[in-house]
Amino acid sequence: MPTNARAAICRGSQHPFAIEDVVIDDLQPNELRVRIVACGICHTDLAVRDGHLPVPLPGVLGHEGAGIVEEIGSAVTVAKPGDRVVMSFNSCGECPSCSSEAPTYCYEFFPFNWAGARPDGSPTMFKNNHPVNASFFGQSSFATQAIANERNVVRVPDSAAEIPLERIAPMGCGLMTGAGAVLRSMKVRANMPIAIFGTGTVGMAAIMAAKIAGANPIIAVDINDERLALAKELGATHAFNGKDDAIAKIRELCPNGLGYAFDTTGFKSIIQDAFGLLAFQGMLGIVGACGPEEVMQFNELEFMSQGRTVKGILGGDSDLVNFIPELIGYHLEGRFPYDKLIGYFDFDNINEAIEATEKGTVVKPVLRISPE
Repeated sequence: MPTNARAAICRGSQHPFAIEDVVIDDLQPNELRVRIVACGICHTDLAVRDGHLPVPLPGVLGHEGAGIVEEIGSAVTVAKPGDRVVMSFNSCGECPSCSSEAPTYCYEFFPFNWAGARPDGSPTMFKNNHPVNASFFGQSSFATQAIANERNVVRVPDSAAEIPLERIAPMGCGLMTGAGAVLRSMKVRANMPIAIFGTGTVGMAAIMAAKIAGANPIIAVDINDERLALAKELGATHAFNGKDDAIAKIRELCPNGLGYAFDTTGFKSIIQDAFGLLAFQGMLGIVGACGPEEVMQFNELEFMSQGRTVKGILGGDSDLVNFIPELIGYHLEGRFPYDKLIGYFDFDNINEAIEATEKGTVVKPVLRISPE
């Protein structure tokens, strides 16, 4: 039976998000209906709002949802009604990437995450009996209720029973991406130098993960001094303002070059400078996306003769079922204190939350959508 809900509808960059009444569709066999307790706001949500990604609008966004399972389809085994869950991206489960535990590179990523409907084209949400573009990252969690797939739902481990879902919600994208880039994608080694460019959620997660990995030094680069101070609190050994010749300071600190560089900014000049800082066999990881007209330029001799690697990274190369519980475990040990990044906002204040993250006053805004 369809379920009534409220959802924040995005109509593009010229309009504020509007919370309106919607109806959630009946479940298919591999789906779950989750009452959303909280959802983080991610840069990707805003990129869609601004038309930078091919996601149909108007629609319901949100892809860092956490909540309580209220109903499951007949084929679901990953969770049961009453379970606390966190949600992330969806994937097909059958392509070569999914079959090799690399679902972030799913061959069918677009229809499973960005098409505005289920992969079979059927809608998950309606308004006034008309379909609403939803199923964003297989969830659309800017809503009081969401349909998710068993492949993008992770049950919160019993060991984390005392952690509120509003704190766990951001695990689903930004935190997982930054930490996974360091621990999974680049496999950062102990006592090797790393520089992280950009100290938003992804960059801060990478800094905390670099400390877990034992990297040294851990260098944070940004143009916001307050964020640089927080980066040092979270594990950076050095923090350089990008307006103050940070590249020269890194060269002085690491005369043999960086073992690892990680860019979250998407600025062509920064990415190229980071490449130039690499040591022999150094690795540059990239999650920040330049515009489609931008083309990177790397010197072939440096690239080849020094054995450097440039690696594009999606979702931190994360296998959800294993990596999200791993990060929760680090948090329980006090080694991944990401709660210091969070600012909470009531669901009705979603536009204030977006303004706060765009102004840089809050690193990771989280919407409180319903009581746990």
